[in-house]
Parts: sequence; C-alpha cells; structure tokens
Amino acid sequence: MLRLVVQSAKIDPPLAPLPRPCMSIDFRDVKKRTRVVEGNDPVWNETLIWHLWNRPLEKDSFLQVTLQDMGSQKKESFIGLATVLLKPLWKQPSEVLFVKDLTLLNHSMKPTDCTVTLQVAHMSHQDIEKTGAEDLLGITAREAARQKLMVPGSTAHRALSSKPQHFQIFFQNFHEVPAKFFDETILIQVVNSSAMRYKAEIGRFQTDIGFIYHSPGHTLLRKWLGLCQPNNPGSGVTGYLKVTICALGVGDQALIDQKLLYGADDTDIQIFKSAVVPINMAYLQFFIYCAEDLHLKKQQSVNLQLEVELIGEKLRTHMQTQTDNPIWNQILTFRIQLPCLSSYIKFRVLDCHRKDCSDEIGTASLSLNQISSTGEEIEGVYSGFLPCFGPSFLTLHGGKKAPFRIQEEGARIPDSVRDGLAYRGRVYLELITQIKSCQDSTIKDLSHEVTRIEKHQNRQKYGLCVIFLSCTMMPNFEDLVHFEVSIGHYGNKMDLNYKPLVSSTQYSPVIHDGNIYHYVPWYNTKPVVAVTSNWEDVSFRMNCLNLLHFTRDRLKANLDTLKSTRNPKDPALLHQWEKLLRELVEDCKRPLPCMTDQPKATSLDRKRWQLRSLLLQELAQKAKQAMPRDMVATAEDWLYRLNAVLPEPQVGLPDVMIWLVAKEQRVAYAQVPAHSVLFSRAGALHCGRLCGKIQTLFLQYPEGEGQKDVLPAHLRVCMWLGNVTDSKDLQLLRQGDTAVYAETYENQAKYKDQWGQQGLYRCPSFSDVMGNKTLPMTDFQPPLGWHWQDSWTVEPQRRLLLDIDINKSQVLEEVYENQGRDARGAWGPAAIPNTDVNGQPMEARENVKCPQGWHFKKDWVVELNHAVDSKGWEYGVGIPPSGLPQVWSPVEKTYHSCRRRRWARVRFRNRGALSREQETVSFLQLGPAEGEEEGWEYGAFGSKFHLHPQPRSRFRRRCWRRRLAPDKDKGVAPVFLLEGSLAMDLKYRAGKEEDSKPWPWGLDRQFRDPPRQDARPPNMPFIYCTFNKPHYYQLFCYIYQARNLVSNQILTFQGPFIRVVFLNHSQCTQTLRSSAGPTWAQTLIFQHLLLYENPQDTKESPPLVVLELWQRDSWGKESLWGRSMWPPVVWLDLQNRILPPMRWHPLVKELGKEEGEILASCELILQTEKLGEKQLPILSVPWKNGAYTLPKSIQPTIKRMAIEILAWGLRNMKKASSPQLLVEFGEESLRTEPIRDFQTNPNFPESESVLVLTVLMPTEEAYSLPLVVKVVDNWAFGQQTVTGQANIDFLQPYFCDPWAQDYVHPKLPRLSEKKHQDFLGYLSRKFWFKSSKAEDEYEHEVDWWSKLFWATDEHKSLKYKYKDYHTLKVYDCELEAVPAFQGLQDFCQTFKLYQEQPKLDSPVVGEFKGLFRIYPFPEDPEAPKPPLQFLAWPEREDFPQPCLVRVYVVRATNLQPQDYNGLCDPYVILKLGKTELGSRDMYQPNTLDPVFGTMFELTCNIPLEKDLEIQLYDFDLFSPDDKIGTTVIDLENRLLSGFGAHCGLSKSYCQSGPFRWRDQMPPSYLLERYAKRKGLPPPLFSPDEDAVFYNGKKFKLQSFEPKTPTVHGLGPKKERLALYLLHTQGLVPEHVETRTLYSDSQPGIDQGKVQMWVDIFPKKLGPPGPPVNINPRKPKRYELRCVIWKTANVDLVDDNLSREKTSDIYIKGWLYGLEKDMQKTDIHYHSLTGEANFNWRFIFTMDYLAAERVCVQSQKDYIWSLDATSMKFPARLIIQVWDNDIFSPDDFLGVLELDLSDMPLPAQHAKQCSIRMMDADPKWPYFLQYKHFSLFKKKTVTGWWPCQVLDGGKWRLSGKVKMSLEILSEKEALIKPAGRGQSEPNQYPTLHPPLRPHTSFMWLRSPVQHFCSVFWKRYRFKLIAFVVILIIALMLFNFIYSAPHYLAMSWIKPQLQLYPPIKIFNIITSLNTSNASSSILPTQDPNLKPTIDHEWKLHPGPTNHLSNIFPELPAPED
Repeated sequence: MLRLVVQSAKIDPPLAPLPRPCMSIDFRDVKKRTRVVEGNDPVWNETLIWHLWNRPLEKDSFLQVTLQDMGSQKKESFIGLATVLLKPLWKQPSEVLFVKDLTLLNHSMKPTDCTVTLQVAHMSHQDIEKTGAEDLLGITAREAARQKLMVPGSTAHRALSSKPQHFQIFFQNFHEVPAKFFDETILIQVVNSSAMRYKAEIGRFQTDIGFIYHSPGHTLLRKWLGLCQPNNPGSGVTGYLKVTICALGVGDQALIDQKLLYGADDTDIQIFKSAVVPINMAYLQFFIYCAEDLHLKKQQSVNLQLEVELIGEKLRTHMQTQTDNPIWNQILTFRIQLPCLSSYIKFRVLDCHRKDCSDEIGTASLSLNQISSTGEEIEGVYSGFLPCFGPSFLTLHGGKKAPFRIQEEGARIPDSVRDGLAYRGRVYLELITQIKSCQDSTIKDLSHEVTRIEKHQNRQKYGLCVIFLSCTMMPNFEDLVHFEVSIGHYGNKMDLNYKPLVSSTQYSPVIHDGNIYHYVPWYNTKPVVAVTSNWEDVSFRMNCLNLLHFTRDRLKANLDTLKSTRNPKDPALLHQWEKLLRELVEDCKRPLPCMTDQPKATSLDRKRWQLRSLLLQELAQKAKQAMPRDMVATAEDWLYRLNAVLPEPQVGLPDVMIWLVAKEQRVAYAQVPAHSVLFSRAGALHCGRLCGKIQTLFLQYPEGEGQKDVLPAHLRVCMWLGNVTDSKDLQLLRQGDTAVYAETYENQAKYKDQWGQQGLYRCPSFSDVMGNKTLPMTDFQPPLGWHWQDSWTVEPQRRLLLDIDINKSQVLEEVYENQGRDARGAWGPAAIPNTDVNGQPMEARENVKCPQGWHFKKDWVVELNHAVDSKGWEYGVGIPPSGLPQVWSPVEKTYHSCRRRRWARVRFRNRGALSREQETVSFLQLGPAEGEEEGWEYGAFGSKFHLHPQPRSRFRRRCWRRRLAPDKDKGVAPVFLLEGSLAMDLKYRAGKEEDSKPWPWGLDRQFRDPPRQDARPPNMPFIYCTFNKPHYYQLFCYIYQARNLVSNQILTFQGPFIRVVFLNHSQCTQTLRSSAGPTWAQTLIFQHLLLYENPQDTKESPPLVVLELWQRDSWGKESLWGRSMWPPVVWLDLQNRILPPMRWHPLVKELGKEEGEILASCELILQTEKLGEKQLPILSVPWKNGAYTLPKSIQPTIKRMAIEILAWGLRNMKKASSPQLLVEFGEESLRTEPIRDFQTNPNFPESESVLVLTVLMPTEEAYSLPLVVKVVDNWAFGQQTVTGQANIDFLQPYFCDPWAQDYVHPKLPRLSEKKHQDFLGYLSRKFWFKSSKAEDEYEHEVDWWSKLFWATDEHKSLKYKYKDYHTLKVYDCELEAVPAFQGLQDFCQTFKLYQEQPKLDSPVVGEFKGLFRIYPFPEDPEAPKPPLQFLAWPEREDFPQPCLVRVYVVRATNLQPQDYNGLCDPYVILKLGKTELGSRDMYQPNTLDPVFGTMFELTCNIPLEKDLEIQLYDFDLFSPDDKIGTTVIDLENRLLSGFGAHCGLSKSYCQSGPFRWRDQMPPSYLLERYAKRKGLPPPLFSPDEDAVFYNGKKFKLQSFEPKTPTVHGLGPKKERLALYLLHTQGLVPEHVETRTLYSDSQPGIDQGKVQMWVDIFPKKLGPPGPPVNINPRKPKRYELRCVIWKTANVDLVDDNLSREKTSDIYIKGWLYGLEKDMQKTDIHYHSLTGEANFNWRFIFTMDYLAAERVCVQSQKDYIWSLDATSMKFPARLIIQVWDNDIFSPDDFLGVLELDLSDMPLPAQHAKQCSIRMMDADPKWPYFLQYKHFSLFKKKTVTGWWPCQVLDGGKWRLSGKVKMSLEILSEKEALIKPAGRGQSEPNQYPTLHPPLRPHTSFMWLRSPVQHFCSVFWKRYRFKLIAFVVILIIALMLFNFIYSAPHYLAMSWIKPQLQLYPPIKIFNIITSLNTSNASSSILPTQDPNLKPTIDHEWKLHPGPTNHLSNIFPELPAPED
C-alpha cells in the first residue's frame, strides 16, 4: 500500500480572515482529503492510505496535491497545487520519501510562496496482512477498514446539554437482492427518553439505502444530518446528528476513516437534511396523464391506479376501471428538500380489484441523478438544474427479473434487474419542480385542455429486422428450440391483441459440436424475423444519444488497449495515448443536435443537451492539455464523467427482447437497447452503433433459473430498427438471398400396415410444425403486398434431420438381444427380439448398415464388462404393461421370465475424406436420399424426427412449402408487409384490421371476450437468408500464460488447461501440472473454418474467440474457472500481416466477477487462392512435443538468472509429519531435505537453509513467471503429498545487485549469553525492585498513563518538566504496518500456503518463512559466480527459544456493539499455543471504549508457539458470549527482526521510579549487539563514560544532554549515551500500537481497535526487568466545601411599586455532571444595591482522578441494569446567581464556572474583581495576567470571583461573589465534619445568620420616612434645586419687602420704642437655638446640653431691627 503522512503547510502571504485550509491528494484517480483546520500555518499530521493491490508502483506514478480554502465564500477556493513524483519510491521501495517545503503552483502553473510538507512510504504486499479481496477493477480498491474517533467513557447521554454525545454503533447483516435492498429506507430518530412517548421525538432523518450505496465509498463518512419533525414541517431543523453510515455488499470494503485517533474534531461541515421534512422546500409535481398497452389478465375486471413512491412516501391516482388504456389526468405533489436524498422515484401500476391493491401490473423507476443535476459534472460555473421529466413515456416492466451482475463502479442497476424483463406497457407523464407551491392539495385533477394538448403525438411505423447468423455454446436441449423477437408487445406471440408478425424462427434441434457444447445447425440458411410496431418519433433524442455513445465507445476501446499494455517501455504505449487524445478531441468537437430549436424537445432534453455540450467542451480542452503521465487514471476519469451524462431517461422505445423458447417456455433471453440498432437519416454517426452490423449476444437465464456457470447460448445476429419509410433499400449484409415461404405439414399415421389419415385421431391431416393447428393448403392467402411465386412443393427439412453424429469421429452402436421362456421353460426369441436399452424396437444387428463415410474395424461382440453371466445374459421378471423387468440380475432363477444381452460395435469416420465443414456443405446440397419417399420423416411430435422409418414408427409427416414474392415496389422493405396470419381469410382480416392495431389515445377500450384458440391461428411465413458461397478461414490462437488466479477465497491448484471456442468449433491446450500461474506457450490452430457472411462484414464484426480456463482434478473431473472473450484480428490479405501482440485479457467468472488474467492474442485469416501460392501461415508456427508453440517473434526474451532462497522454516502445518520444501520456476525445481523432527523444531536444517536455483527468466516483467513454493509431506512407505503451496507473482522486490559494496548479510540475533547473566542478576537484585517512601510520593505525581497522555495530548495532562524525557510513541496502526519497520519481516518474510481443497472458510493451511534474492547469473560457466546473498548462521541452535512474553492490553476503542442498547461488555482472552489467559469476570460493563489496563504474562516456545491471538468477547449473562473481534501477532517476526521489536527502547534510562528500564540488557550491551549484527566494530567508551567512538565517529553525551536532567533514579552516563545512540538507529521505540479487530462473521470490516504492546524476553538472556504497572487509575474521594459569603454589584432586574430596581437574590451551585446534587442558598430579599449576604455552605462529594483532572461517576442506567456505567466529567464548579420571583419564572442573573484544577486566583476586594479574571487567553501583557492554581494543591482559598452573563453575543460582568472554597480528602472530611447551609454541625467555620435590613413591611411601619426616602432618592437633585431657588426667592422678597421700612427706621431712629423687646429677644433666641440643635442632630446624646450665653450683650441697632423683622416669634416651650 501507499502511505502518506500530511504534516503541514504554509500559506504565504497570509490570508485574512483566517483561512480554513484542506489538502486533497489524488493518486490513481482516487482522491482523499484531510480534515479542515484553521490558520495560515495549518498542521494536520494526518495519515492517508491507498492500497495498491495487484498493481505495483510504477515509474511514472505521482501524487497530485491540491490545497484549498474551505472557508472561502467561493466554493473550495483554490490556493495551490503540486505534483509529487514517486520515482524514488519505485527505485527504493523500502525508503521513506520526505518532501519538505514543496512549493505550490497557482492556476497559471507558476510557483507561489505557499509550501507543504509530506512523507510518503511504500509498503509491499508482504509487509502487511491483507484484510479484503483483490481489487476487481485492477486500478484501485475501496478502502480496507473503517475507523472512528470515540472519546473513552462517554457512551451515555450528557445531562443539561444541547450537544449530547452518543457514540453508539449499530450493525445489521442483510441477504437481499441489491435492486430491492437499495429501495429500503433508513429512518434515524432522536428521542427524548425523559418525555412522554407521544411527544418524545426530537427529530428524524430518512433516506434510502441506495443513496448511501451510491455515495463515494458506499459511505456517508462523518456527515451531519439535519433532524426534522415530520408532523410539524414549519419547525425547520430541530438539531443535527453526526453519523457514519456504510452500505457494503459482497466484495465491498469499508472506507477507512483516517482521522487521527486523538486529534481535534474536523470542521468540514456538510449537512445532509432529512428527506421527510424538507428544509430547502421544493415541490415535485407529477402530471399523470394516461397509460397504454397495459398487460392485463384475461377474464378479469380491473381497477387501475398509478402509485408514485419517493423515500417511503406514496401517492396514488384515482381509480380507472374496465380499461387497459386508463386516463388519469391528475397532479401528484411531493414536498422534498434540495438536493433530494434519494436515488430513485418508483412508479407502480396496481390492479386494485382486491382491497390490498397488491397485484402489480408493471413498475418503472426514474433515477434522480438522470433527471436533475447538481452542477458537479462540470468543473466550472454551472449551477445544474432541478428535477424535470417529459411530457414523455415511461416504460413499465414486470415478470421475471434479470440476474444481478457486478457492475462497474458508479454504474446504475439496469431496469431489468430492478423492475423485470417483460414489457408491461407505458405511462405518459410529466414532472416539474417548483420552489414555491402553487396548490394546497397533494392530489389534484388536470384540465382536459392540458391533456388534449399533451397527449396527442404522431405515431410512426417502425420496422425491426433481425438475421440470425449462428447460435453456439449451448447446453444440450432435448427438445426443438426456436427464437422469438419482440419490441414491446409487438412480436409477442402470447399477446393476441396485436397482429401476428414474423417474430420467431423455425423450430430447430441442437447438435453436439464434438466437444462439450451444442449449436443450432442453420449453416447456409439463416432465419430472419421482421417485426413492425408503432411508436412516436424520438429520432432527435436518439441521434444525440448515439453520438455520445460513439464518443464513449471509442474512448473505452482506446482505454482498454492502453490498459492491456502493461509494459511501460512499450513504444506502442505513447502512440496509443496520442491516438486516444486525438480521437477524443475529434469526437468532443462534433456538435450535438441542437435541442433548443426542436419543437418536440422537452425541458429535460434542453437541459441535458446543455450539460452534455459543456462536458464535451471541457473534455476536449482537457484532452488538448493532457500530458503522458498517469494515463490510465486520467482516461478513466474522463470515461466516468462521460458515463454519468450518458443515460437517457426519456427513450420512450422499449428494448428489443430475444427469447430462446423450448417446450413453448421462454428459457433464456438477450436484451438489446433500441437506440443501439436504430437507423437515422442524419448519418452513420447518428445511427446506433450496432445498426445493420453483426453483433454477438450472450443469452442469460432469468433470475433463479438455469444451471450455474452454464451459458444458455452465444448468438450472432444482425439487427436493423427504423422507420419503415427508410427501409426501401434495406440490405443488412453484403451478400445473401432472402426468401419467404409459407409452410404446412402433411401428417399420416400407420393403420393396418397402411399409411393414411385414418389413424391420426385428433391430429389434423395438415397442421403446423407442432401438430396443434389445422393448416390446409387451400386456406392460405398471401398477405397484402405479396403474391405466390410458385406452387406447393415438398421440403425435405434437412435442417431438422442432420446426422446427430456429424461432429463425432467415432460412435458406439448397441443392440440388445431379447429372449423369453416358453411353456416348457426353455429360452426362445422374445416377441420383440431386438431393442435398445429402453426396450424400443430396433433392427436386427445383422441388418444394421454402415452409413456412408463410416467404417467398422470390429464386428458385433457381446459386452461382458457388466453384471452379466459368462455369456453376457442378464435376467429379470417382466412387469406389465410394458413387460420389461425393473431389476436385472446376472444369476438365473426359476421365476425369471426374460433375459437379454448387449451386442456392441464401434463405428469410425473415414479419414482423408472431406473436412467437417465440407461434409456439412455437401450434405446440405444433397438431393433426396435413396429409399426416401417424397420427403417423409418418421417420429413423433415434440421430438426429433428420422429420415428412415423405425420398426415401431406409427407416424410420419412431410413439409410442404410455397414461396412468396413481393408485389411492385411500395417504398417499404417487403418483409415489413408480412403482417397477419396467412391462414386468415380476407373477410376476417378486414373486419379485424382496427382491432389488431395498438389502441389510440383517449379511447376507453372495454374488455372483450378472449379470442378463440382457433380463431386467429398464429401461422406466419418464415423468412430465410440463404448464402450460397461460404468462405474458409484459419484461426490462430497464441496462448502464453495465466496469472492472478488466486484472488478469491476458494483456491484450487489443479491441472489447468485452456479450451478455445470459436463458433461451433473448440480445441484444448495441453493440461499442465498443478499451478496457480500456468504457462502454456502454445498455439492452437483452427483450419478450414466455415463462415457464410461477406468477408468485409466478418472483418468489421468478427465472431468472438472464447478462451475458457478449465482445471482437471486427480479424478479427471473438469471444472470451469473463468472465461475471456474478445474479437480476433482479421486478415483478408496477408501482405500487411503482422503477428498481433499478446495482451492481458481478464478472466470473468459468473456474475461478472474477474478471476485472473490470461496473456494471449488471436488472428483470423481468410483462405484465398493467393494464400496457397505463398507460404502458409501455419508453416511459421514451430512444432514441439506434439503441439504448436509460439512463433519466435512474439516469444519473450529469456535471460539466465539465479534465485537464491533463504528457507527458514514452516509454520502452522497442522497435519505435517516430515515436510520438505519444493521450489519451482517454470520447468526448473529443487527441494530441501525433509524436516525430521517437525513437531519439536519446524525450522529447516542449517545445511538446507540456503538454496540457489538457476533459471531462464523473461526479461520483460509482464511475461515473468510466478515463483511457486510447495510443501511436500513425506509419509510412511515413501508416500508424498503436496500439503500446500504459495505463488509469488511479483518478483521485482527481490531483484538485487550481488556485487554491491554496502550489502550487509541478514543476521540472526544472539539469544543466549552467559557472561552477563550474573551482572544482570546483580542489577535486578540491586535496583529493580527498590522502593521507598520518597519513591511512592514520586509515583503519585506521574505514572505510565501520564506517558500515554503526554504522547496523545488526549487529556489536559499534568505539567511536568521532563515529560519529553519520558515520552513514548503511539502508533495509530499495527507495528507491522509502520513503513519504517518493513513489516518486521526484514530477516525473513511470511508466505501463506494453500492446498487443493480449502477447509471451511479458511484456505490457509500453513506458512513458509523465508526470503528470496534474484540476480543475473553469468552465461559463461568459467566466469566468476556472484557471491551468496544469504549466509548460514551458527545462531540457529538457539531455536526453538523459550521466552517470557508480557502482553499489555491498554484499552479498546470503537468496538462494534453486541447488546440491544448499542453497547457491549467486553473482556480479553489471550491464546498462545495451548495456553489461554483471561477471565470473563473481568469485563468492562456498558462501554464501547473499555479501559483494561491489564498485563498478561505467559511463557512460550518460539517458533512452536508463535501466533499470539488477542480476542475480545462480549459478556452475556444467559446466552453464550459473542466474539467481538480478533487480532493475531506473529511473535517470531518480532523476535527475529533487526529493529528490536521484541522490547521497545525506552526514551530514558532510569534505575528506579515509575519509568524504570524494563529490558533484560542495559543499553550499552544492546548497542554492542546491534553493531555486531550490522558488521561494525564494537563501540568504545571513554574512561569518563561521557563519550563513545562508534562507526568511525565520536559522540559525546553533552551533545545529547546539554544539561543533565534532575530526574529521579537517572542511570549512569554510559548507559544514557548508549541509549541516545540506539535511538538514532531506527529501532522500535517504547510504544503503544493500535491493532484492528476482525471477525469471521463480517470479513473485511473492522470491529474496533485495541491499543496494546508486547514484550518478548528470551529466557537464555536472563531475567527481565520489572513489569510496567498499567492498572487503570482509580479516583479518590474528595469533599468540596463552598461557603457563599456575599455578593456585590449583582444586576437588579425587578421594579417595586416605587419603580425602583431591586432583586431577590439567591445562589445555586453544583458540580458539572452531578446536577442531581444541586444546592441553593436562602433568598436575600429586596436588594437595592446588588449586595446580598448569605453565610451559606455548599458541600459536594466527588470521586476525582487527579492524573486526568476529571471526576468519575458510576450509576446504573436503569433499575434492572446489572452493572453501573462510568462517566467522566471535568472537575468544574458551577455557581449561578438568580432572582427569585413568586408568580413568574426566576430570572437568571449570572454564572461562574471554575475548573477546580485550573482556576483563577480570586480578588481580595470586590473592587479588584473584574471579568478579565476569567479570560482563558488574555491579551494584556504577561506580567498583568491573573494567576491560576489548582484547588487540589492549594486546598483552601477565599476571595471574590466575577459572575458573567451573555449579552448580545458577548460576555459582560453581572455581579461578584465572595466565596471560600476548601477541598478535603475523605479522611479529612470525617475529622472536620460540617453541615450544609447553616445546619449542624455548623463549624469550620461557624456560619451566623447574616444581618440584613428588614424591608419587608417598610410601608406599614414608617410610611413617611419610606416616602421621604423614596422621593429623596428619585428626585434629590430636583428637590435641592427647588429649595435653593425658594430660599433665594424668599431672601429677595424679604429684601424688597423690608428695605423701605429699614431705611425709614434708620433715618428716623425712634429709640424709645426699642427697649422692651430686648429681654424677649434673648429668651426667644435661646429657645430657638436649642430647638435648632435638636432638630439638626437628632441622633446626639440627650445628655449633651446647648451652651447659651445669657449675658450676651447685643448691639442695640441690630436688636431693634430683628424685632421688627420677626415680630411673630412664638413663645418659648417648657
């Protein structure tokens, strides 16, 4: 296979916005894509695989790399492309091709700055184990397995999530006919398990299986399905489901999902929306008009309906009764989505005379991809078109169905397979697609105006003429046979509603051809049929179709020639490629007939014409630019695209059917498309490709009938179909005379020894050939346009009376002599003395004469070689009425009444007389034989007649015939005027003229009484084409060899021979010895072949040569392997004759399956008079050993080569006792000595391990023979049997240069050492098992699982400083499939052995381990011989080797489900030899991704026990456990491999800790052994052990370790340095391999993956290191205590009565995945500031897995579940802030999610808390980033965290929460108990109820204060402004009011009036002062008193003024 690792790419200049690049790679027309990633520097590291199968890598192979931007608005925006030439891999297949920074080219083929980096590796078929069948097409294969990414442990539903992940697999096997199976629908429903059943469905997706099967790879791979609700179409998409669906048939291989096992999910989103509820709504409107020619049963009332089905939805028209031409005139409307997820639209015409309407009259199918286009056919701007059809006819079929044959990839299933063979009528309809609905109902009537306009189409009369030239390769039919030709109902003799036509040939016997087949003896008189019919004119459509077929056929013929040239150095290859391009450009430039101007063209005609024209233009452009590279793949792509637009759904004309009829039953058929034989006036290219040309038809049995592997007939015909007006000068063949005869048979019986009419009884005196119809001569009337040419004459009917022994060289004749007892008991002659073996009378043996041309060598003798007495008598008792005994006995008894004995003699044909063909010609030209009275023949109806009367002949007949001649020219071929029966009188014919025609449209024909059997006898004339001058030919078949005969599962290696069949002649090659690659190198010559048609017709359409590969077993039984057919090269003149080059032709078995190839060629040479004058072609063919060999000019060139064989041993030979190896190449062979003690040591002896075989080998690889390896077992008494053999077909990988300087001989590893055992034992005792408290603490931090997760990045692994120092390698495939390790077969390869008769389903009987080298050997015996490539090893004594094997089974992924819940309960069983380990009690319940973490340790003896079998079973409680899958590991290959696969190299060398060294030997000794194996001097270490001299270079430890790592338990410098060097040698590192599981019940389909590795330790090397602990990590119980203190700045969402914002705040909290343990705080009511106090404690219990940072929960899915299902969740605390509402749902205020293992450090104050703390990837500088920590390490933390809410697509801060988080172990939680909330025990810390303002009844308690508070808060600015303005206004008013008085008083000064108020003022002032103080400071201490100065002296001026200002001051209070 070819393995490609797509690493990365670089897009320069960078694109903005960021692109989503995807890389697609094309190899041999198979395109694969990577996943879609994002960025300008994408990294994929994705592996893609192409299987090469039986087509090795070629010199000009290449990869086409294309980089596309999938995120661009344009469809897959192009970035660049490049080509990677694979020539380096072709030269050195074992190397890895690194392609770094490969420059991409743009559209103009100019380099860009974009680059890609790839790795390409080639793995031969010996390196990997094949898991599927060979590729049938020989070019590419469907991928070998399917692999899906599944997250471990996530098989259950995820609660509280809108993205549930199910990851379940459902598998179902079917045994069904593909055509029927593809119509079945797939319904996928997603339901809510917690809802009621009637409303549980969330959505569904529905499509048919055909849509899946016709998808690329028969798979929808990782596609999103849009889910819909069918009952609510307006709801749209209700969700998406990602699936992989495969529909696989026999031989199909599941598509590989090459997604990385631990990579990110793909982002290439392609959504398939359900077909049940359309999303992009469209309406399919079917205009159902009417039907015609429906096939109805007789004497039955009918009720006809038309049913249309689309993806399970069915609609029916109204019912039409009592008519076979129903008119419905209705519209049926389907709602669909675009594109429609269906393959076909099905139409059924039903007869609903019963309630169930189950009686199907006929069915038809419309392929949606033929009536619509998605635009993908054209590489350009082409939008395609919506489904449309007609108005046009759709043909209905029914009855027997055609057998399903394997189709080419992408080909559609024929209608005859899907619907049936018989024509059942036609339906006239129209299909229109509308995006918007124009009607409400789904069924609606049409107006009659539309119907009248659409339905009337002009009918034209068509004529079909068929000439039957030969019918050969038939089985033996005992009865007479004839052929019937029909088109539609026309020509069908069983349908009497139509005129009788000349649609059948005369009755004929079948004659033995002298070999194994039979043929119909037509010879020079060829039967002709002529059928007329009436159809609409579709010539405009057929012209376009035939032009496309002409283009396709020429391209396919050129491509087949190109593919048959396997030698890339063949000069004809480039010439053929140029011819292909030239003819393709020529054909594509030929314009198609324009449909836009055609008035009868439909909408579909115009749209498909546009599509086809665009495609032809594109192909012409590509052909002009095509380069001579990857030619086959390019041409196949063009052919595939042409085939896609080729089908024509609106043909209208039914296919022409040719039926082989025997015993009045249709036995076999051939189907010819009408367009292929249709004549067109537009020119030859517009005619059908077979119109008027000879073609070969292979008849086949209907489905379920006939014998297996038997061909019913091989028919050669010449056909013409066209308008009868174009048949005036119809001449199908260049020669031949046409004659028309009327025939009747005169019958007589023997009555009283006289021939006459008396003994006929019910048989008429004149009848048809079967004696059923009365046909007197007087009733015959010539048809219109014809007249009688002569009178009635007797026809000898010699075509029916040919000698049955005409093709035999000798015939055994026998006569039985019969005797009976007389009354005395004596024996005497019986009543019938001479009979045959059945007791029928015969002539006496004395009277039997020798026919002319024969002779006898011996006279009659009594046959004694049976159960008879000494005289040949056998005895019996006669039983009436026949009087014959049932049992014959060789011993005479007294009660025996009769006896008989057998006389026999052999008749031989005269040699030297005429040839077989000349005898036939002379026989046909003979007159009446002597003694034959006027052409009588003797016999009985339905059997073969004889020329001479037999002793018991009681019936005779003779044929009278009268020739018809056409009248004057009427512009029509006369044969098309032969309509109607000759025995019908003119009056009857005139009355039934109209009835015999097809019924016109619009007429509702009522049922009539069925016609009487004798009313219209189907007596028709017979048409013959007579050839009077035959032509003789010679056929030369050059047969070289066959190959690839072992590609199937049933392998037979028996004596093969080739049987060549040409018409009725056949020859066989020599039978070879048993071989799977037989080489005959033989020429078969057929001389004097007789062909009657014109030589030019023969040259244009020669008969096919059939090569059959047969095999003959030891009992002489022959069985057919396969056939190959192709036309020979015809030479009419030998002047320019050249020998045809030999090509590979496929051998095809039944059902079209290819079973190998044969290298041969054939030529057909016309024998002319000039040929005798020149040298005959036969003289140029050499004769050797009794057979003609190949001419020297086409024989392959031979060169002497040496094949050197390394014979290591035999394996798994169960019944072998003393086997030996036999190697054969051509005629050369050699064998080893037998292995005497095979059961104890299955290796070959050292002296026989290296063999050299000198052979002659073809220089051209195409002609190379296979190398055959056989195992011969020796039994007692010298008996030898071949127990198995292997064929090596491709020898190119084994060619080598024997004189290469750098060649290193393969060496065995030394597996026994003594000097290091004590040292290793000391090491094991010293530090292998050291342990301490510190080490335990260290192991708690990291373990082996840490190494696995570091390598896969599967989990967010613990950050560890030296993780790169301890990492391991995880392979996503088997270790044998890694290209760098050469399949671990670098020392020797494993070849599977097969035997003659396979056992059950496993034909492999053993294995041969060995290797080959092939190199040139000098022809000169004195020249120096090349050195041997293999050496003998003294290390062979180490085998068999006892070993300790440790098998580490880590986990399995993507297992196939075995239980009804879509899961399984897997457990592991290991088998090695007779040892079996594992327990079913250790199963993992309810998972498809079990984690085993188990190590198995066992001992074995390699190679006696080498196959380690890992089996996974599903645990079942009651039923037997189901086997999930198996994988097998060859331990011997790992032990012998030079890559050190027995124990992978660790990355580090540690003497203690969790990563301790586990190998038996330290790295320094491993390096020394590796150097010795490679032939290098041992490494030399410096005294300080920090440097080493190795392989001529000096290496220092400092170059590998610039700084010594401070790793726990690090080993010494010497070992570390040696380990670094070992890692540079390409050895197997410490690893985990991913092996695919397979099951015998589902071969080729993977059952899942298992991750594991194996360590093998030979016991002779000492004890191994300690085993690795891979036990699954177990979670630890923790208790999380979360104290909610308070909140701040929480959003206020409610409005109170005073329109204030407020919230009633409470908090929810839970751990992710543990939603059932959700806890709430109490409610803080009426928070006006967003602050709330809680002092509330949450307590959560969890099982935490620290290494993976996940929580583990186990719970049962159901009550009745046996086991709990484990689920893993991230350790995440979710805190949500809510607003409590009484009547409405609570309002969500914010959320806080904290990952307990990586959470941000809280803020100490609320002001420092911001939403930036939660940013996962902050953008501000690093020193300002918030620190993160793990709560499990910090244990406790208190502070503020932000809550956030999604607003407008962005997160914003919605509040802050102050919490204390504390994590406690289970033990600590018991020591420090605490209760939830504020309940007891309320401690650690003690939580007091918070102090909250009691605002619940504030309005009632202090309404004034609350009112003031409300108004103050709401209107405080307005109130302040109002007060300020009021004070200013009062002051201003006061000033204005007081100013006049004040001025007056100051001027007048009335002092006397001011004294009394002075005292009063003081009192008032003091009182006011105290009141003012108390009012201003209401909260002051009441003990404080105001200080008043009573002795204050006031100025009199101011006092007087104040008293005047305040005259109204109140009196002081007490």
